[in-house]
Amino acid sequence: MNSFGVWAFPLAMLAGMAVTLQTTLNGQLSKGLGGDPVAAAIFSFMVGLLSLTIIGLARGNTLSLLAGIPAQPAWVLLGGVMGAFALLSNVILAPRIGMAALVGLVIAGQLLSSLAIDHFELLGSAHRPVSIIKLAGALIMVAGLAISLFGERWSRLIA
Repeated sequence: MNSFGVWAFPLAMLAGMAVTLQTTLNGQLSKGLGGDPVAAAIFSFMVGLLSLTIIGLARGNTLSLLAGIPAQPAWVLLGGVMGAFALLSNVILAPRIGMAALVGLVIAGQLLSSLAIDHFELLGSAHRPVSIIKLAGALIMVAGLAISLFGERWSRLIA
């Protein structure tokens, strides 16, 4: 495993924690802004843009590379739309369904879509076939989510 590989898993976990914290903080910001999740999401994206601009400036050539955006196919530019949709959805849904349900459902969506993207080489990704073991693991995770979301209700029906 290369030197980055040692940090990849912990970094991915921290990124997941950051998404959960971002959702919680933006929910609180939304409350403070008259309950408007769009205003909270706009502010979050503005702070994110400022943060990334500072990082880009510190790296040197990152911002100059943005000149290549017009030459890109339109479909690759939808990442920002997807990010806005995800952020706004999280801010809207968290107070309605709770963080645990939201995060579980988001992870299930990420897991299932990532398996399809890897297996079918969608959107220019590398081919990483989905084996029966990977599929079983995903199904176990989805079953665990179902138990987490509905287990108490199911146990009351049984009792």
